[in-house]
Amino acid sequence: MFPGLGGATQPAAAGGAAAAEPAPAKDGDNLINLCDILDKPMCYARNENKSYPLGNLFIGDSRLGMQSDADEQLIIHLTFQEFVKVKSIKFSEWNMGSNPDMNPVTVHIHINRNNLGFEDIEDVDPAQTITLTTADLQEISDAIDLYYVKFQRVKSLTFFIEENAGADITAIGGLQIMGRTVATTNMNDFKKQG
Repeated sequence: MFPGLGGATQPAAAGGAAAAEPAPAKDGDNLINLCDILDKPMCYARNENKSYPLGNLFIGDSRLGMQSDADEQLIIHLTFQEFVKVKSIKFSEWNMGSNPDMNPVTVHIHINRNNLGFEDIEDVDPAQTITLTTADLQEISDAIDLYYVKFQRVKSLTFFIEENAGADITAIGGLQIMGRTVATTNMNDFKKQG
């Protein structure tokens, strides 16, 4: 059964060749922008300005970006197509920093929480809270590392932007989420037995 440890070995498959088994799944090797594997129909935002919606965050043009509607608070819920490990996030400033008062400041990050709204999000402890500065939001600045241990098996992220730098609304130019895919079992790799 276990070669080299003594004991019985598995019998050879019919025809003398050993049966080919699928290789075990392994985690992604390289950091990627996880926004490329979002399950877009499952993503939503609360209190978004319909003229500057959530989808604009991933276009790559900070002049389009996303804005809140009624006040500075904003909820962004992102669902991935598969489980991921999240290493870092990068918010970009709106319109290359033309209005720094609209920049988000306090951002609470929740993991695998669905359907959080403004009525209950403040009652739920976030996995991490970050405080953004103007320097953090510049295009040339590095992404912000997260508590990697807490972000090992993520299917969805919910960002609650609680406050901004003083304007009536919050504006975000772009968003990147860096990480790796998590190894999962692909049931199509299994063959029907007997």
